[in-house]
Amino acid sequence: MKLYASKIPVIALDIVRLLTSENDIDAENPKEVEADVEAVLKEYLRQERALTERAKDRVEAVGGGRDEVTRFKRQLAEQANMGFGGEGLSYMANQIMAMLMRSTNVDEVFSEDDIMRRKIKKVLEKHMAADDEIDKEVRDKIKNLQEGTKTWDVEYARVMEQVKRRRGVS
Repeated sequence: MKLYASKIPVIALDIVRLLTSENDIDAENPKEVEADVEAVLKEYLRQERALTERAKDRVEAVGGGRDEVTRFKRQLAEQANMGFGGEGLSYMANQIMAMLMRSTNVDEVFSEDDIMRRKIKKVLEKHMAADDEIDKEVRDKIKNLQEGTKTWDVEYARVMEQVKRRRGVS
């Protein structure tokens, strides 16, 4: 599952709407809480991109392919105590929960952590699973290129934009 920057505002809106409508949290200004959730997700994305770049640099230095990039990225994520892959959802949910507990924009938290964490993960899964289909289609179209190369990155972005435009997703 992949988190796309363009989906972050929608994900934040859905999380805050769900938590406020089901009385898990109380917030006088939900827009501010949405901004807090967006900040958490943007930071995760920034960290993930940095890990990807570091992994690509390491693979370039020692040689290798897509599998090595993924392996190095997993190692770097573990060293940074950051969730990667399937663990990324739990990591993001935990980060959002921590933010909700300390945010001055959240007036009151009424529900148990586990209940809210499950709700947050479901919203993340819903949005990120749809993107998996798009990612798979793009990867199928550029399967002749080696992942981790500059050419692959450029083609991936170009084809991703085409597929998103065709599907009406931006």
